[in-house]
This record gives sequence, C-alpha cells and structure tokens, in this order.
Amino acid sequence: MPVFNQSRSRIVRLVFIAAFLVIVIQLFYLQVISGKYARQADENAIFRKPVLPPRGLIFDRKNRAILNNTLTYDLIVTPAQAKGIDTAFFCRLMEIDVDEYKKRMTKAKQKDRTGYLPYIFESSITPAKYARLNENLWRFQSAFYIQDRPIRTYPFAAGANIFGYTGEVDSNYLKKYTDENYISGDYAGMTGIEASYEKVLRGEKGVQVLLRDKLGRIQGPYENGSLDQEGVAGSNLYTSLDIDLQQYGEKLMTNKVGSIVAINPKTGSIIAMVSSPTYDPSLLTGAQRRKHFNELYPDPRKPLLNRAVNASYSPGSTFKTLQALVALHDGVITTNTTFSCSGAFYGCGGGKPMGCLDPGTYYLRTAITHSCNTYFAHVMQRVINNPKFPNIDSSLNAWNAYMAAFGLGHKLGVDVPTERSGFIPTAEYFNSPKRYGKGHWNFCTFRSMSIGQGEVNTTPLQVANEMAYIANKGWYYIPHVVDSIEGGDKLGLLDKYKQKIVPINIPDSIFEAVHDGMQGVMDGGTGRGSKVEGITICGKTGTVENYYRGVKQPNHSFFCAFAPRENPTIAIMCVVENSGRYGGSYAAPIVSLMIEKYIHDTVSAKRKPLEERMINTDLIPPLMKQEMVKMDSLKKSREDDIQLKNELKEIKDTLQSEDNPTENEIRIEKGRESKPAKDTQENKRLQTQMLDPAKQRKTSFVKTAIKR
Repeated sequence: MPVFNQSRSRIVRLVFIAAFLVIVIQLFYLQVISGKYARQADENAIFRKPVLPPRGLIFDRKNRAILNNTLTYDLIVTPAQAKGIDTAFFCRLMEIDVDEYKKRMTKAKQKDRTGYLPYIFESSITPAKYARLNENLWRFQSAFYIQDRPIRTYPFAAGANIFGYTGEVDSNYLKKYTDENYISGDYAGMTGIEASYEKVLRGEKGVQVLLRDKLGRIQGPYENGSLDQEGVAGSNLYTSLDIDLQQYGEKLMTNKVGSIVAINPKTGSIIAMVSSPTYDPSLLTGAQRRKHFNELYPDPRKPLLNRAVNASYSPGSTFKTLQALVALHDGVITTNTTFSCSGAFYGCGGGKPMGCLDPGTYYLRTAITHSCNTYFAHVMQRVINNPKFPNIDSSLNAWNAYMAAFGLGHKLGVDVPTERSGFIPTAEYFNSPKRYGKGHWNFCTFRSMSIGQGEVNTTPLQVANEMAYIANKGWYYIPHVVDSIEGGDKLGLLDKYKQKIVPINIPDSIFEAVHDGMQGVMDGGTGRGSKVEGITICGKTGTVENYYRGVKQPNHSFFCAFAPRENPTIAIMCVVENSGRYGGSYAAPIVSLMIEKYIHDTVSAKRKPLEERMINTDLIPPLMKQEMVKMDSLKKSREDDIQLKNELKEIKDTLQSEDNPTENEIRIEKGRESKPAKDTQENKRLQTQMLDPAKQRKTSFVKTAIKR
C-alpha cells in the first residue's frame, strides 16, 4: 500500500477513535457526573409528596382541647408541568371557567418564574371535587396532586383574638423568615399565640416517596417506603385560659365595644381575654377563609383588633389607686390627710375648675370609695410640687418612674402579639417646642392626669396587671397565656414569665390603705350595686371622657378589681366604650358577674336578671352603626355588579352574538325600569283597576268628597 494511503487511513482511524472517545466521555458525564437524565427519569417514575405535620394542640387550664386539628385537602399545581393538559375537561372537574383557570395559573407563575415551585391551586377542596379529581388526576400527568393538610378546629368557638389564625405564607413572609425553611404553599401562624409560638406549634415536615406508572398514576410506596421520612407533629401548649369564663365574657360583651382581661395575680397567668366585637374563629379556616377575612378586615366594628392589648384608653378614676400609692410612699399625704370639695377643684384658679360629683370633706379611704376628683387633684399637686425635688422636671420624671414600675407606659411583654405600650408623659414631652416648651408648663397644665384623664393612656391588659400588682402588695409576673409546652420549653420562650417582678419596695401598710378604700367602693361607694354575696371584692370605678375628632362622645365605662381580698385569685378589668354612663353602670356589673362565675363556677339565681340585662344591652356606638350601614350598602352594590356581570356573560354565551350591550348600558336601562312611570290618565286608570273593590270604593268616595 502506498505511503500516502497508509497515512490517510491512519488519520481516519484517529478521527473515529476521537469521535468514539467524545461519545464515551459525554455518556459518562450525562450518566455519572451530571445526573440530569437520571433526575428526569426519577421525576417521571418517582413522586416525592410532602407530609405536613399536624400543628400542636392548645389546652385550657382544665386540660380541655380548645384548639384542635382536622384534615382538609388542597389541590397543588406545578405550572411548568401543566402544559398540554386538557384545560376544558379540568375546568369542568373544578367547576370553574377557563378565565379563572388562567388567573390562578398566572398567580402561580408570579410566585415562581421557573414554574417548578408547587402552588396551591385550590385550598380545602370539597368532598365532591376530591372524589372527581382522585379518579382523573392521571389525565394531567404530574401537573397536579392532592395534598392532605391539617387545619384548625375550634370546639368552643371562642377566643379568636387570643388564638389568632394561620395563613398561607407570602413572599414577604418568606423574606422575613429566610432561615426557617418555609416554602410557598406552607401555612404559618399569622396572629395571636399561633404566631407567638409558631416555632413549637408548626412541627417538622416529612416526605413520602411514591412510585408512578408511565401515565403518572400513583402505584404505591417506592422501595417499600424505606426512603420515607415521617413528619413530626408540633408541640402542644397548655394555657391558663378558662374557656368557660372566656365564653361567658364574650357573651356579656355582646353588642358592646370594649374588653375584659382577667389574670391570676399569683402567677400572671391570663384566665380570660375578651375583645369585643369578636368573630367565630372557624371563619378563618377552610375553603372560605379568604372570603371571610375580606369581610372582617374592613368591618367598622374592627373584630380583628385585639382591644385587650392593642387599644389604649385614659383609665379614668381607676388611676386614683396608683396616685394614692405614690403620694403615701413619697410621704406627701397620710391616710388621714383630708381635703374638702365644694363642687370642684379650684387649686389652679377659678377659670377652669375640675368638677367633683359629691361635695364634702374626705380622707384617703373615703376619697377612693366615693372617687373624689378634688381630693386626687390635691394629691398629685403635692407629688409634683414636692420640695425634695429641685424642679418640676425632676418631680414629674420621678412620678413617671413610679408609673413605669407599676407596669404603665411600656409594653409588658405578654405572649399575645400587637401589644401597645400606652403612654405616660415625661418632662421631655411637655418641654417639646411642639407642645408647651421648657418653663411654660406646671401642674395645672396636666391636672386632669390626677384623675386618669388627659395625656395618660393605658391598655386593658395594663390595668388588669395593675390590679394584680396592688392585690399582691407590690409584685407581679408578666401576664401570659401559655403556662407550659409539651416536651419542655427548649427555646426558652417562657423564661421571662417565671421571673417575679418587685419594682419598688412599698410597705404593705400602704397597700392595705388602698385596699380599704377599694373595698369601700363595693361596700357603699360607686360600685355598691355590683356586690357579690360571699366574696370580698376590692374594686374601683372609672368614667372616661371620650372625644372623636374633637367632638364629645358618650363616656367610656371602666371598672377594675381583684378578689377575694383575703387571698386574691383573680385580678380583672373591663372597659365598655361609649356606654354614656358611669363605671358602675356597665363595667362594674360585668366584672362582678365574671368574678362570681370564676370563683363560684355559677351565677346566683337572684343575679340572673342582672346577667340577662348585661347580655341584652346594645351599646354599639351610633357612629359605628352608621359606618355599618354604609358598608352594607357598598356590599350590596358590589353584589349587584357581580350579578350583572354574571348575567351579561350568561346571555353572551347563550346568544353567541357579536353585538352585545355594555354593562353601563344595561345599568342605565335597569335604572329606568326601577323608576315609577309618570301618572298619565291611562296609568291612573290602570292603577285604579288594580285596587281591590273595597279600595276602589274608598277611592271613589274620596274623589266625591273632594268634589263636594
């Protein structure tokens, strides 16, 4: 063979060898290193289904499950795998139209542009849909699957503002909790203790590895379930709530705006926390959750607002108990110090006297018992003008420090979210150029604070805690709902609730003096109408002036108490907004009924009429009712619009016409139809014919009489 041909033959062989090596290397890369096709094969043959763990249960103080779980089923879609499916057939199964299908798929793709992230196409599908889908899912390959998910149930239909609710996490939630391993489609606690204790309630997800056939139908566990990972249920919470008392409080506050907070003073454990108006917690779970949320959110009554921690009020005369503690401890008064009231406090001149309901001369006990404004104006004036302080700035800041020690002006740290701090002013507040400026204010500038009005603001929780502090004679625990966590508090969430807080060393004798006055309130003072036989209650009424945009509104009714005096087991407060009456009119009876129910486990027969009167009294403010009427009107208008759109779509689909009237044209025509026709002679004749004979005779008689 010529040398030239040998050389060319060698080159050809080398080319073939090189091509063969490239193919071998590529196959090695694809099959061993890359794993791309192995993954695709796995995706076609293997389905990894998440196993969602049940959230931890919540129990009340008597170990009753007050928040439980049941199963629901969500339809999950992977948008990228939904190409080429029979959309029309799928929509018939789901009882939706193609437009709705496209809308949901668009939302799914907005969550994840790749389209490979599972998305909840429809949550809590009905049993009928579940049955239809189960039979036909194989038709849609691996685009859809049904995910069982535990959802909450509420056996007692109470405590919505305490428990809060769970919801599907959105992009903002995922960004905020990037280290918590949430993915789109997960549910988490959004408010209440569901949110506060999310880390222990949520549990840990598992995975079930299933085998698919070539049509995508599930054939059973893969490798006999050896690769499955079980989910870990969330930890149970044991609370101090008395669900019976919670239900009773919500019943007493029916058709009222306000709050009740009851605490065990010995432990700081919250027994009941009522926010009214409230809602049935089951509304925010299941398939209709979003619809109900959209109805509750704009409701003028603000049922989603937890007024117990997130609303603040001037405390009114309930504040006088704390003024007494400060004055006695500072030594500016004694229990026998007297002040006279001629009908008003004139200590700041006669220009704007602060009124007093019961003229007379009072010492500390009787001043608390009869809630004398003049007495406590003199008391705070002495505290602020105390000569031991070099100036008014230092004396006011010292007074502020007392209030902070009593738990006011700052968040207490309760385990229910959205707590407000309330407000207790300092010298810096009044020194601000936006207010009075340094050197341009004195006691008379804020004299209304002496009786719990003016710049002072507190939350219902703070007032209840204030009662616990007074009941314990100088100490308290931070109020909390959860007492213990199943399996132990591994995250230290409850540590701060076990620390006894003793902010100031005030002698017991000073507290006893205040107790005497508060017992007098119930024995013969402003709360005497709410005595409970067999229980020694120490209480204090409060009537709080109320303004809305500068316009005087009906007063708020306040009352706080603890009982029994000898061995307190409950510290409690109630506020009824816009009641228009005194603290003893509504808030005090409600508190006394709650105390009786808690201590005696029942309400005596002779107090049943009082109970019925409190339950049936409607005190929803007129302004709120006006807003409710407006909202109902808007809702009706929206419903009419939806109905009109549905009617037009149905007509268009039926007629299959290119010439269709617009919504506005139909709306105008309907408006014409609703207007009464002008009274032509013919119309009048027809109207008369439509009357029954007796009415015709009456009409004829009237006409004759007119003619005569």
